[in-house]
Order: sequence, then structure tokens, then C-alpha cells
Amino acid sequence: MQTKVLELIRLQLFPILAERDQLQRSPRLKAETIARIDYARELLLSRLENPPSLLELAQMVGVSDRTLRRGFKELFGTTVLNYLIEKRMQHAQELLREGDLSVAEVANLVGYSHLSQFAGVFRRKFGITPSQCFLGKKSVS
Repeated sequence: MQTKVLELIRLQLFPILAERDQLQRSPRLKAETIARIDYARELLLSRLENPPSLLELAQMVGVSDRTLRRGFKELFGTTVLNYLIEKRMQHAQELLREGDLSVAEVANLVGYSHLSQFAGVFRRKFGITPSQCFLGKKSVS
């Protein structure tokens, strides 16, 4: 029984520890730069609806836009824009599954002013439309 509990704990902690280790494993970046890029990620997450531009984000955290772009890709394995889109879509899916908001309201909450653009990105990501997600259909991916 104890082995199973430990295995469950390990499975729960693995993603968290892996992300932390990834932040610490960058030999080309200074610890201060890593902290600034991680702060940039936090800022993006807190402002999904209206994120700053890449230049604004870089200025907010005190690095050049080039350092932000390269460091973000190195630390998180994706570009700043793709990370933002990924997080927006994950949040949108959660909101749609809850069923409390309309598709248009969800689109606005995650930063899309054009419903058709939101629907296209959502469909490419999950293989279903936002309306299908709202109605409870499971995504293909």
C-alpha cells in the first residue's frame, strides 16, 4: 500500500519538479535571467486577456526582446506566442466545459475579439469546435 501511495505522489510531483529542473538546467543563462524569464511567463499567465507585446514584456522584466525570445524558447521549449496561445486555449477549454459562459464570452475572456479567429485556433488545437466543447464533446487531441 505504501509503495502505491509513493508512486502516486511521484506521479503528481514529477511535472512540477521537471519544470523546476528545466528552469535550473540552462547553462547559457544566468540565474537572474532565468528568474526574469520565469517572471515574464507569470505575467503572461496573469494577463491572458490582454497580454503585453513582446517588447513591452521584455521591458517589464528587464531583459532585451532577443534575450526574452531565446531564453523563453530554451526554458519552456516554445515561443512566447505559442505559449500564450496554448495557455489561452487550455483556459478556454476549462471555461467551456464548466458551461457557465457562452462561447463568445469565453473568447473575450481569453483575449479574442473575433469569434471566428478563436473558433479556428480552438478547432486546430482540440479537433472540435468551441460549441462542441461547450456541449460536452471530448476533444480529439
